[in-house]
Amino acid sequence: MRVLKLLGLLVLLTVPVGQVIPAIEAQAFPNDGVKARYYDLIAEFRCPQCLNTNLAGSDAMIAQDLRKTILRLLIEGKTDAEIETYLYDRYGDFILYEPRLTPRTWLLWLGPLGLGILGLWIWLSLGWKRKRSDGNTLSEDEQRRVQRLLERP
Repeated sequence: MRVLKLLGLLVLLTVPVGQVIPAIEAQAFPNDGVKARYYDLIAEFRCPQCLNTNLAGSDAMIAQDLRKTILRLLIEGKTDAEIETYLYDRYGDFILYEPRLTPRTWLLWLGPLGLGILGLWIWLSLGWKRKRSDGNTLSEDEQRRVQRLLERP
């Protein structure tokens, strides 16, 4: 019996309790409207530390701090646009899944359009050259010469 107690104590001491039980963030929402906006916003913003993970899905410390900040700003009565501006001013384009159209992001937004236009231009110009050529690029003299060469045994 004593051996079982010691074995049980040994098992309890070897299990890291903090890593087994994940931290649960308990948020106090003043009303359901704030709660809905909170969950929409944390799904909309990207975690600055994680690669392509939103704030809702990230366990990084900065994501936890940003979730608290968003809730604080919502409780203060800030609009979604004001919260977006607040986060954008501090973390830049990376926090937005769809960066704003600014001179720094013109290439990001207009690059695919430019490449598409360039590809269309190349495709059309190659097609135009094929249409203009009638396939008969030999002179009459050259054609007679080729015909003579083909008729020889």
